[in-house]
Amino acid sequence: MAETESEKKMGNVSVHSLYHQGSTRRIALIIGLTLLVIVTAIFSAGIGTVPISPMDTLLAIGHSCAVTLQNFLHTYLPSVAAWYDSIPFTIPAPSNPQAELIVVGFRLPRIFLAILTGISLAVAGAVMQGLLRNPLVSPFTLGLSSAASFGAALAIVLGPGVLVSYFLLSYDMWIVVFAFLFGWLSMLLVYWISRSRGTTQSTLILAGVVIGYLFTAGVMALKYITNNEKLRELMVWLMGGMWGASWSAVLLLIPLVVICFYLLERKAWDLNALSAGDDVAKNLGINVERLRLSCLMIATFAASCCLAFTGIIGFIGLMGPHICRMFIGNDHRYLIPCAGLMGAAILLISDTVARTIMSPVEIPVGIIMYAIGGVFFLFLIMRGRGRGLY
Repeated sequence: MAETESEKKMGNVSVHSLYHQGSTRRIALIIGLTLLVIVTAIFSAGIGTVPISPMDTLLAIGHSCAVTLQNFLHTYLPSVAAWYDSIPFTIPAPSNPQAELIVVGFRLPRIFLAILTGISLAVAGAVMQGLLRNPLVSPFTLGLSSAASFGAALAIVLGPGVLVSYFLLSYDMWIVVFAFLFGWLSMLLVYWISRSRGTTQSTLILAGVVIGYLFTAGVMALKYITNNEKLRELMVWLMGGMWGASWSAVLLLIPLVVICFYLLERKAWDLNALSAGDDVAKNLGINVERLRLSCLMIATFAASCCLAFTGIIGFIGLMGPHICRMFIGNDHRYLIPCAGLMGAAILLISDTVARTIMSPVEIPVGIIMYAIGGVFFLFLIMRGRGRGLY
């Protein structure tokens, strides 16, 4: 009896140690990806038609932040500003006089937009794949990209003469608003159709495919009836790019993406239970239908917000989760942040290549992503032949 108890104790210790090792490996991967995104962002800010050294890049960012903070304190907190001005330490300006304007004014908003878009698309892909238990599901599988494309195409075809004359928003903002609203509308339609037939993963996927085809037909019709100038503008938007990058867009997206990420991360345990099947999740007290609705809506909201500023960028929602599963498995507590960071790194590197490979000419990042995505899934097919995509 004593021997049996010792064996059990040894078994418990080994299981605990294995769990601890797995958690440590996952946390280390998340930390490593965070450092990768930061380092990539710094080097990306210095790469371009006008090269800037890493030191000047850091000084430009630091000096700009210090000046902005000083102006804020002098405007709103003069008592704190007096103490701040007495601090002897100051961040010097970069040696390159153009560095601050180029880095902070032009490149940093684009970098932040790429990071936020990569996070939102990859997290949305990981959550949707967990909800529907299908590794090929992404925000685009459920008709989101087609609907957002139709919204942007409709705004472009209507043109500034119609939209700006009767409403206060600018023409570019109307493209953003239309893309977001139609992307959100697509998910509402998908859920309404699937609910009429029972909210299961198969009906959700089929409804998404149907909605995607309908909006694709609308985009094709708009292409056919529009003139050449608007057609070119529409095609550029559909290719995807960071042309909508600005500090106003970044400051709008940061709280939206952070809130959506937090809400989805809180659902990680429920997503883990759902991976064992709907019946198991229901027996554990989870309202499966409500879980699917809430997570799909949150993920769609995050993806639509970013795609409205960038255009259509594919494969992030598929590649990010797939790569992370190879290293950490399906535990959504770690998979969601890991996939988000992986998506941010992939999109940031791809956008840097897109704007520098033919400098000063810039190519849409969507072209780079389709090339990378095609090669990646060809690798998955060859690697997983006979044993599935995982």
